[in-house]
Amino acid sequence: MNGKYYELQLKINPEIEDIVSDICFENLPCEGVVLAEEAYKDLEMISTTEGTLRIFLNPELFGISDVESLPELVKNVVEEQRALLKSNGLSDDELGSWEFKLLEKENEDWSKKWKEKWDVTSVSDRITVVPDWIEYSPKRPVEVVIRLEPGCAFGTGTHSTTQLCMKAIEKYMKPGSDVADIGTGSGILAICAMKFAAKSAYGCDNDDTVIDVAKENAIKNGIRIGEQFGCNFELNTADKLNTRFDFVIANILHNVLAEIMGDLKNLMKEDAYLVLSGILDEKKPVVIDAVNKHGLSVIEELHQNQWVAFVVKK
Repeated sequence: MNGKYYELQLKINPEIEDIVSDICFENLPCEGVVLAEEAYKDLEMISTTEGTLRIFLNPELFGISDVESLPELVKNVVEEQRALLKSNGLSDDELGSWEFKLLEKENEDWSKKWKEKWDVTSVSDRITVVPDWIEYSPKRPVEVVIRLEPGCAFGTGTHSTTQLCMKAIEKYMKPGSDVADIGTGSGILAICAMKFAAKSAYGCDNDDTVIDVAKENAIKNGIRIGEQFGCNFELNTADKLNTRFDFVIANILHNVLAEIMGDLKNLMKEDAYLVLSGILDEKKPVVIDAVNKHGLSVIEELHQNQWVAFVVKK
């Protein structure tokens, strides 16, 4: 990059920064995302005075030799992805403006500075998420430690929606369960299930770029990959599966959850649990309506910040 890098500054509603970060990694030559004027609690960025994402771009990641094409790529991605989220039921207020600036800057080791912002976090009394570059030893005999590299994949365990799922796994998943993680992203929830003694964990996603990331994260956590080892990740969607599971997790946007509720129900054994997450508080009715429509029952509603998750049974 000739000693330079590109910084995209994107104004959003901070409440959806995790969703927008994922979009950036999926659709742009993105090496990292941080919030401007960040405030942190444990691993999670909890507030910003401006609601501005700083997105670090490396055109070489996409084989872009003509950097003059980068502004047009950014413009198209921003406009298309915001429109897609609106079509999935998010309002202008929930999205923020998505006004952006693309700046060319002198290169620096921004990734090192970014890593300094992150630390070990305790999701619960038993679950601890540890950035991969930090030396850490378990503090309790029953502690479940999950190692990931925040920011390099989708679903790093820092966001409330993911943490709610991990708490549900800890509380409701029985050892020896067959688990499905629909929309697996980084694979963190499948990894968490295996660490809580699941018999098997199957993670699928409709984005082929995350499958290798999920596999790498599992290996990083001492979990062997392959059907013969009980943990497997592949490009797939819920409607194409014909296996039934004891425990099903779907951490996806509320609108998508509503659309695929029937498919998720079909994955459940008769006494199975289904965990639904990725739901803003104000979008609860959309998911509840779909749960009721398909004859399912909510047995617990979990909350963290402005997010909610449901634990569901037939």
